[in-house]
Amino acid sequence: MGSRLILILCLLASTLYAADYRGQVTFHNLPVPGATVTATRGDQQFSTITDPQGSYVFLNLADGPWTISIEMTGFSAIHQDITVAPNTPPGHWELRVLPLDQIQAKVSPPMQLSIQPPENKPENSATTDEGFLINGSVNNGAASPFAQSAAFGNRRFTKSGLYNGGLGLILDNSALDAAPFSLTGQRTPKPTYNDLNGILTFGGPLRIPHLLENGPNVFATYERTQNSNAATTSGLVPTLAQRSGIFASPVLDPLTGAPFPGNVIPQDRISPQARALLNLYPLPNFQSNARYNYQIPIITPTHKDALQSRVNKFLNNRSQLYGGFAFQSTRQDTPNLFGFLDTTDSLGLNTNVNWWHRLSQEWFVNVGFQFSRLATHLTPYFENRENVSGIAGISGNNQSPMNWGPPALTFSSGISGLNDGLPEFNRNQTSRVSYSAEWNHRGHNITLGGDFRRQEFNYLAQQDPRGSFTFTGAATGNDFAGFLLGIPDTSSIAFGNADKYFRESVYDAYFTDDWRVGPQLTINAGMRWEYGAPITELYGRLVNLNLTSGFTAANPVIGNGLLRPDKSGFEPRIGIAWRPVSGSSLVVRAGYGIYRDTSVYQNIVLELSQQPPLSKTLNVANSPADPLTLANGFQASPLSTPNTFAVDPNFRVGYAQEWNASIQRDLPGSLQMTASYLGIKGTRGVQEFLPNTYAPGAANPCPACPAGFVYLTSNGNSSREAAQLQLRRRLHNGLTAMLQYTFSKSIDDDAMLGGQSAQSPSQNSNETQTTAAAPTESKTPPATIAQNWQNLSAERSLSFFDQRHLLTLMTQYTIKGWTFGSSLTAGTGLPETPIYLTPVPGTGFTGTIRPEYRGGAFPNPAAYTTPLPGQWGNAGRNSITGPAQFVLNTSLGRTFRLKDRWHLDLRADATNVLNHVSFTSWNTTVNNAQFGLPIAAQPMRTMQLVMRLRF
Repeated sequence: MGSRLILILCLLASTLYAADYRGQVTFHNLPVPGATVTATRGDQQFSTITDPQGSYVFLNLADGPWTISIEMTGFSAIHQDITVAPNTPPGHWELRVLPLDQIQAKVSPPMQLSIQPPENKPENSATTDEGFLINGSVNNGAASPFAQSAAFGNRRFTKSGLYNGGLGLILDNSALDAAPFSLTGQRTPKPTYNDLNGILTFGGPLRIPHLLENGPNVFATYERTQNSNAATTSGLVPTLAQRSGIFASPVLDPLTGAPFPGNVIPQDRISPQARALLNLYPLPNFQSNARYNYQIPIITPTHKDALQSRVNKFLNNRSQLYGGFAFQSTRQDTPNLFGFLDTTDSLGLNTNVNWWHRLSQEWFVNVGFQFSRLATHLTPYFENRENVSGIAGISGNNQSPMNWGPPALTFSSGISGLNDGLPEFNRNQTSRVSYSAEWNHRGHNITLGGDFRRQEFNYLAQQDPRGSFTFTGAATGNDFAGFLLGIPDTSSIAFGNADKYFRESVYDAYFTDDWRVGPQLTINAGMRWEYGAPITELYGRLVNLNLTSGFTAANPVIGNGLLRPDKSGFEPRIGIAWRPVSGSSLVVRAGYGIYRDTSVYQNIVLELSQQPPLSKTLNVANSPADPLTLANGFQASPLSTPNTFAVDPNFRVGYAQEWNASIQRDLPGSLQMTASYLGIKGTRGVQEFLPNTYAPGAANPCPACPAGFVYLTSNGNSSREAAQLQLRRRLHNGLTAMLQYTFSKSIDDDAMLGGQSAQSPSQNSNETQTTAAAPTESKTPPATIAQNWQNLSAERSLSFFDQRHLLTLMTQYTIKGWTFGSSLTAGTGLPETPIYLTPVPGTGFTGTIRPEYRGGAFPNPAAYTTPLPGQWGNAGRNSITGPAQFVLNTSLGRTFRLKDRWHLDLRADATNVLNHVSFTSWNTTVNNAQFGLPIAAQPMRTMQLVMRLRF
């Protein structure tokens, strides 16, 4: 919940693989800095500016057809349809100078050609060209962090003029920011902090006298960040009366079934384990109410050091060698409601080297190698500090020093759940070799190539080593009373086989023809084949269940090769751009493509590696046959399988078909209108259900059948359709603007789209109580699991990322050297699922059962009730609309010319300038005290001062 949190709309296309797309813009083989490069597809648009080497990069650009536009004052604009894939070769774009009369026609007042040195150039010589929409001129360059470099087009009189650099500072202080929003309305002290973001850039040719006279061009950026995310955290903690066992409503004695006299639990009946864990809870700090009674301010500080460098060397007029190196170190402290402070350290490295060679005027080849590595180390508060479980007398969980700490506690009534982060030390790396060749001949630009990626995922982590207890009050009529008596309603645990070494090989090959049929028609068509082998474990430590038909019997199977490979990854793609009327601005574009979900195996093997007999896992519900206590609640049940996860051995990789069409036309008044349509159809989506479960109150139809595990298949389907209208005003008389409206609808019965899933209801209920980092290996969120395993079609509903209406308005106005910019985003809420928190019969899972819907509008509690005995709740998945979104950001800036090539950019940025309260989501657990209340609020107003010195 940082001050610069970005709201990400997860489209259905998030099932697709994302890749980096790089390129270089040149003029007569010389790099062109400051050119505006825009990538557009449907309702998505990203822009960047070429650096002093003319290079640009779009990070994590989704696979598929994109339109690349390149604009630079004095040059013809380039508009080219491309297909982005993990192996797409870097783009090489050669600019062409416009005729003199067209250059003059684009500039108002007419450009005065001059051979004067740069220091004598009129400051307002060019301010109206559309190319300055983002990078700006001398006047409006400060309006954007992508201010244009002054290197291109200036006369250079000394060798020092070949070098350029910059120094930037971004300052933020708590005095400039609004106080975090309080969910309770209680006054809480405003946290105090200072943020600093420093950036140092330098670029130019590398020269060593008498040793290296004609070295490569080098560009490096170093960034130091000290950021603080402030929030006000609210919760419901036990009162003094509750701690003493005094309740306002009857509490049942589980030994007799009768209420305790006076609704008071005798002191000798309070569990010693409960007393020990209760010491970790703070006392209320304001007057108690039924929903909240505790609130504190917290600050999450983050420190980051990052270095990025690029090297480019033309070996001759036919060959080029280029590459880069990036390094990032991040340290973060994560506190929570209970005062537990976890720390996370991560170190990332990325390097690449590429050789580009022109065989002839028509043939070009590119060979590259890339290596990346990321190490993450999370240290929980209690690691090597205090063995909470051992001191409390809790047995059965992992009590090694790195896993010291309390078990996780969840209460259905809304009492803040006790939790802390889990230890992990993960090292992941990827090595990639790529090859591509391009042949340009008679209007055909043919690209073919392929690559090989070897991915290693090395984990030292466990899913739930300290264990988890859930209290719903099934045995006592009150969940906290059950806690005091030491009787949980469910328990779960998963530990063992901590070190895991996953390996995956990914192959692909592709062919694309960018065919310029004529001056009015371009066709881009191709085929891609991609095969990602199922991930294996270096020592074969994976476990799946061998299930009989109808799930009547289950036996564990150990080793690799548990999933059949899917080599049918053929992905045809085609895109067209057509100008139906010669000389008209009307352009029609359309495209179709198939894209596969290449990341689905990683989540699967994380689950398969944490299964018996290699580790201890269980999900158990309290019952006469399985009596649970806090002291001894992590014992396997003889009534259910100890394995908690299994996957269909015939699991297939999911894919999405995407089709789009758009019409673009210029209008009077420097306006441009674009109307577009996007459709996506997902197939073979992930589905999860609990075999052999039954509705609460019903009889067990198969007591001898295995139960208590999640089963994963690939039978899900999804669809998304979106219509978008965009109206853009080109920069004219100092004003540019873009208004965009998107209407869309997404439906699916898919549990996880591209590995992204809806949040667990039990997590939802306590989101305001903790900001502890989630472990790398977390159990399957219950919200992704179907309620009724025999009726999966009932899961078809709105997608959890479905946003029906989204409006975006961006403006920029320049007057007398000052530039004012603003961006407004308004959208309807995202769907959420109502939950009735109670154990699923036959398992230890909670959070998958939905309430009975009586009618009425959310958040009226009377609209929902306990499911009817023997029946599943009829409340639909994702049937609640979340809170609407609204945010307005503004900026004001100017560039001051100090002397010659020295410029100072000043800019003030305000995020959520109106200090408008927008909530993230609702609490949708109907038997929770916070039902219908917001989980948290988006960041309130923050202000920053940005200074950048360019030379």
